[in-house]
Amino acid sequence: MSRAPKPLPITTTQARQIWLHAQRLDARAPFGEGAHAVADAISHLGYVQIDTINVIERSHHHILFSRIPSYRRADLRQAQSVDRTVFEYWTHALSYVPANDFRFFLPAMREHKREGHKWYASVKPADTRKVMRLLRAGPLTIRDIEDDVLTEKEHLWQSRKPSKRALQLAFYTGVATVSERQGMLKTYELMTRHFGWDKLPKSASSKDITAYLLDRALRSQGAVSLDSICHLDAPSKKAVASLIASRVRRGELVPVALEGAGKQEHWAAPAALEPHEVSPDLVHILSPFDPLIIQRKRTNLIFGYNHLFEAYVPKAKRKLGYFALPVLVGDEIVAALDLKTDRQAKKLLMQKWTWVGQGKKTAGRKELKQKIEDELDRFERFQLAD
Repeated sequence: MSRAPKPLPITTTQARQIWLHAQRLDARAPFGEGAHAVADAISHLGYVQIDTINVIERSHHHILFSRIPSYRRADLRQAQSVDRTVFEYWTHALSYVPANDFRFFLPAMREHKREGHKWYASVKPADTRKVMRLLRAGPLTIRDIEDDVLTEKEHLWQSRKPSKRALQLAFYTGVATVSERQGMLKTYELMTRHFGWDKLPKSASSKDITAYLLDRALRSQGAVSLDSICHLDAPSKKAVASLIASRVRRGELVPVALEGAGKQEHWAAPAALEPHEVSPDLVHILSPFDPLIIQRKRTNLIFGYNHLFEAYVPKAKRKLGYFALPVLVGDEIVAALDLKTDRQAKKLLMQKWTWVGQGKKTAGRKELKQKIEDELDRFERFQLAD
């Protein structure tokens, strides 16, 4: 019996550089520009999270801007509505995902169709029949439905419109898709008609989905753990762990001992461990929903930065601010900026600036601040652009 390979030690500096390269945050324009860049970025990352908060530009636009300097909102619309290279579905949250990955989401859609969805258990057959009749006639927004009798909400985020809940259930079952967005107003379309399909593609097997989850994480994270692969998806861990063990035996993955991780195991493809230095002049003002930030424990382990999302925290108890944005300079998170876009006055407002990590050190602070302010000028132009 062959012995398991001894884990290869890697420092947090190495881990940061590996992760930043995997996230394509170590280059200025890694995906080029235009709708093709949007599709390529989402394909590489695996998903881009959607969120409704718009104190600054919404997270999906912000995440793409961080990797596509010339990004325009119209590029995402082109990819979603015209090229149809991306579509919306649930990962660990509502996200844009590559259309080429559609088959990996079909089992979840079919499960919701077969067993229902816990969030939409109150949807009545009459409401489903109503929205399906309207959908068959053409694309549909909730504003097109004016004859709903409003009901009480069952939870905070739920709509009072029964038709909206029925549309959302059709979305989760794969009958309908979001064909377009104007702000957060969604246009729904029949899935098959949107993609020009006679029928839905063949579904991925459970084995295929396990490999998809692992490969997606390896591509976008570099060094992975079970927690980082199966973020908010604990039921998948057993199958993923088995696949990792198989790939380690074949030499396709190597175990790594990440500094400070204790007993938490990590793995990487050998090629991912090649050194990737990050220019100290690269500055990114990141969304709190960015893939580099959203897994808080992982960000804290590798960057020594524990991001606080305080939009729902009482004002008096906030430390970083309502919607603080981590600032990445080179391979260090050095500040958190609480920003707000005043669209009427056409200004980006600084609510609070907090130095963190290496940013707390006074040596070189003036130069560091200038780099961030230069990036803030570019960030403001993005915020105010059409």
